[in-house]
Amino acid sequence: QVQLVESGGGLVQAGGSLRLSCAASGGTFTFSNYAMGWFRQAPGKEREFVAGISWGGGSTDYSDSVKGRFTISRDNAKNTVYLQMNSLKPEDTAVYYCAAGGAIRWFRGHYEYWGQGTQVTVSS
Repeated sequence: QVQLVESGGGLVQAGGSLRLSCAASGGTFTFSNYAMGWFRQAPGKEREFVAGISWGGGSTDYSDSVKGRFTISRDNAKNTVYLQMNSLKPEDTAVYYCAAGGAIRWFRGHYEYWGQGTQVTVSS
């Protein structure tokens, strides 16, 4: 049973920072074989791609709305992917999900495994 567990969400003022973590575990899941993505879903909106990182960490991709403010990274020894979020804005408020897939893709249907999500709320 593959599990992706996000943590690090919370309430922060605009301009502040948060660091999300996603720890992977379970069965025959080999974390280092998977690209990882972060998505978010605000109330009443579709789940959208935020950032992705290749299996080895050598390639990353970001949505235009977070480029320059968010940084994705991974530690394959700890089976964990991170999302450092700086200069947060109220429009970043959403539930953030991590996901594992074969490559970095913006299409959420590409990803095979998902976490349960962690709430990020940015106050103005």
